Amino acid sequence: MCARCLYDTSIPEIQFDVQGVCNFCKIHDEMEKMYPLDEEGRKQLERIVEKIKRAGRGKEYDCVVGVSGGRDSTYTMYKAVKLGLRPLAVHFDNGWNSEVAVSNIQKTIAPYNIDLVTVVADWEEFKDLQIAFLKASTSDAEIPTDVAIHAALHDVAAKENIKYILIGHSFRTEGIVPRTWTYMDGRYINAVHKRFGLLKRTSFPNITISSLFYYHILKRIRVIPILNYFSYDKKKAGKELEAALGWVDYGGHHHESIYTVFFQSYLLPRKFRIDKRRLALSARVRSGQMTRDEALKEIADKPYPLDMDVVDYTIKKLGLSREEFEEIMQTPVKSFQDHPTYYPLIKMFRSPLHIGFKLGLVPKILYYKYVV
Repeated sequence: MCARCLYDTSIPEIQFDVQGVCNFCKIHDEMEKMYPLDEEGRKQLERIVEKIKRAGRGKEYDCVVGVSGGRDSTYTMYKAVKLGLRPLAVHFDNGWNSEVAVSNIQKTIAPYNIDLVTVVADWEEFKDLQIAFLKASTSDAEIPTDVAIHAALHDVAAKENIKYILIGHSFRTEGIVPRTWTYMDGRYINAVHKRFGLLKRTSFPNITISSLFYYHILKRIRVIPILNYFSYDKKKAGKELEAALGWVDYGGHHHESIYTVFFQSYLLPRKFRIDKRRLALSARVRSGQMTRDEALKEIADKPYPLDMDVVDYTIKKLGLSREEFEEIMQTPVKSFQDHPTYYPLIKMFRSPLHIGFKLGLVPKILYYKYVV
């Protein structure tokens, strides 16, 4: 295990220096330099806000903000309004929203009269894709939702001619996700669907190389992880949102989605021996929000909360029999590299991507996840 955080050799790509500190801690430190929480960081944020406002002059909206009802997206919207921005809210409904999440979205947008665009997935198509990823037997069963969210945000921004998307991601609380734990790209989505899907896919919002070129080069849309510019503490943010908006805590990390509860509390730890709390706890340790000993004690003393009613509900909603689900759970674990992806191209064009990163064409979080 890393001498500084909770990452260990269950992560295949982990490396340690002579002090026993892992490469993910080094990435965190580089991100700290890019998003400093000092006077320079404040000036960076002011410049970004000014760019967003300037690009939005004469338009109804100057940025797109994704909303899920969760703490991170709600706080992103809350901060966007406080910064004087005019956001358009976008929500991707994959059919798994909890009632608390739906209520929280309304509590987020109603006080500020923010317009909301809801992109609703075709349930049969989306269910077929989710089952395909379960059958693929990789630890990436949540990426159909993640990719679709980003595709929906970009699609709405392009249609409305909005140049900036604000996302509720903070490396200080989310951590650096190992590729072998979560990998996503549009070619991977298509490959898994082609191999394991049963239905023709006609409406799923995907992101491919061609769409990335369209969004980022032709439309010049930029993605801003705005929370990186703040000393973001989830507990403090939750209390602030409760007081300001009446936001309600949904009880777990990203548990605004019922499928995410199943994915993180049952599928990942039971089949893949992955406890994603290690990522968030390690991020908080690196950021000084808790000590390593406190994080280790939390992992040791509190097993991941499991609600078997959620598991049963998920199996039933997906239309799987118990036998089919058990077969999925018993299928040998695979890697994203067992399927066609863009990853070989990313490795081949690492140098041009590095240049694109320096020019601001490749988002920082994507650069460190896929290129470094």
